[in-house]
Formats: sequence, structure tokens, C-alpha cells
Amino acid sequence: MKGVAVFVQVLCYLAVTYAWKCVEAPQQYPAAQIDAGQGMVVMTDQQNQAYFLSGSTWYKLGTVKLQHVSVGPAGIWGVDTLNKVYKYVAGDFVPSEGLAMKQVDAGGLGQVVGVSFTSSNNTYCLQSTIASSYSQDSSLYWNSLSSSMIYYSCGPLYGCWGTDSSDKIYVTQTFLPNTCEASGWLVVEGAARMVEVGTDGTVFVLNAGGDVYLRNSISSSTPQGSSWTRIPMCFTIKHITYDLGQLWVVTTGGIILKCSQ
Repeated sequence: MKGVAVFVQVLCYLAVTYAWKCVEAPQQYPAAQIDAGQGMVVMTDQQNQAYFLSGSTWYKLGTVKLQHVSVGPAGIWGVDTLNKVYKYVAGDFVPSEGLAMKQVDAGGLGQVVGVSFTSSNNTYCLQSTIASSYSQDSSLYWNSLSSSMIYYSCGPLYGCWGTDSSDKIYVTQTFLPNTCEASGWLVVEGAARMVEVGTDGTVFVLNAGGDVYLRNSISSSTPQGSSWTRIPMCFTIKHITYDLGQLWVVTTGGIILKCSQ
């Protein structure tokens, strides 16, 4: 594995343009999914074990097998292999009763959003007051967002983004964490399978071909931004996350890379 990682590092250094440089990140091979926020990095591997990064070492995060984990102002939340939602509390994941989710995001301003485990891919939101106080196994009340997405991501500054089953990209102009009220949905040009919103408002998307793009000129007056810039990668990418100037990517082969400008 070490030889493969070094080879990847060399290839990435040669392949990426002057604007972005990718290097080998600490490995927990094979990685499946990764998320960063509040200065933390968490991930799941292909055996559905969750981990957090400390220094250059990945440590197990709790005892529950998770298919997806997210970290942000709302804490650490995850979804297990049966689509049950959990919150990390006092050293382990606490289950919740209620809606089944296949993906959750804790990156907003205290709220948690998720995509339901249904063929209609309905989206829901957990109000920030509920998310922050949740600490023991009980039922959670999720507000319907009246939208259908396959992936959903929020940031604390400029609202939430999502992608639907036809790879269309959407952004909200306003999102209220205390009430989960979303309004002013806009369709953004382009096509993507997943979207990632950073705590500073930066937005990246990943398309069906495994290509990564950065959204330009996002601001409070233009939360939809203006155009896309492709970020060249040395391999096909299957998952991305961004926090504090670092773009973390997982290749289709399960290798983790860390990229920066």
C-alpha cells in the first residue's frame, strides 16, 4: 500500500495545475466517504467503519457501522447500513427513531439536513435547536423541505446546495436553521452527482465522470455564483469535502488525497 501511495503522490504532483496541488493524505484504506468541518475530518471505509483524523493517524469513531458520516456545527452525525440516523454523543453514536436517511449533512448553521431512504429521494431538515440538544435514543421530528435530491449539503454562510437524480444542481437563496425554512431555490447550470459546501461558502461539485469543479464568485448577493472551474485530478474521484482551505478527495480506488492552492 505504501508503494501505491507514493506513486499516487508523484502522479498528482505532476498532473495538477499551478492552482491546486494534491498530496498523499493519511490513509485508512480503502476509504469510501469523507467529510470535513469545524477543523475536523471524518470518514468511513468500505467496511462501514467510521474514523476521525488526529495528526497523521485515523482512529475509530464509535462502535456503530456507518455508511455515511458528517461533521459540522451540528456535531457529528451518521447513517448506518440500515439507514438509521445517529448522533455522536459522549464517545459513541446514539441512535434515533423516525425517518430513515441515506445521507445526512451537519455543515449548516446548526441544522442537519438529509436525503430520505425512499425512491422519491425526499429531503428533510432537523432544526438547529433539536439537533444541538439531542443526546439520547428518542424520536426526531424532521421538517420536510419539499424537494427531491440525491445529495444535499449546507454551509453556515450562503445556504444549501443539492443535486437531483437527473444531475441538476440547485441552491437556496435563504435557509433558516431554527425553522428549516428554505426559499428562493435556483437551478444552477451544470451537472453533478454530489455537492460540497465549505464553512467559508466555497462550493465544489463532483460529476458522474468523477470530475471535480469549483464554483466561482459566490457571495451573499449572488449565492449561486457565476461559473465553474474544473480542478484537474490525477484519478477518478468518488467523494469530496472541503474545510479550512483543504480539499479532501477519495478516489474510486479508495485512496485519500489532500489538495490545496
